[in-house]
Amino acid sequence: MDLKEMSKEQLIGMLDDFAKNWLAHDGLWFQQVEKNYGLEKAIELDAEAWRIFTRIEAKRIIARHNIPENSGLEGLKKALFFRLYSRLNIQSISEESESSFVFTMNRCRVQYARSQKGLPDFPCKSVGIIEYSEFAKTIDPRIKTTCIACPPDPHPKEFYCSWKFEI
Repeated sequence: MDLKEMSKEQLIGMLDDFAKNWLAHDGLWFQQVEKNYGLEKAIELDAEAWRIFTRIEAKRIIARHNIPENSGLEGLKKALFFRLYSRLNIQSISEESESSFVFTMNRCRVQYARSQKGLPDFPCKSVGIIEYSEFAKTIDPRIKTTCIACPPDPHPKEFYCSWKFEI
């Protein structure tokens, strides 16, 4: 079936499936590396993959959605909600000012699934620092990223991770 012949609902469903498939592949890849080389090595390799992937994703979002180069915090706010996993997670922006804002992952599909299985939070902070910093710097190199909380940090039930972006 040609994409142009599909309904809006079918296209949105496909986009959600693509996001779920991508996340499933990412998780399965990680689990295999962890199984074969241990958690520490898996996190190290995952961080390097995210360092490259997050730049590619940001550049594609910039191009697709006509986000101007060096578009500051406004460009970053827009770009964050076009990330592939934004289809799967509940995210919010708060504490907005001219020079900063806070981005919060209120519900993370990965962490939520782990909690449903009785597993502890996955310690994603070291990868998240790279991921969010590189994404923000690709949007605008002036943006500084600070982690407010991210597992293994303790966090309230209202969110899994939270990041402050400043310019």
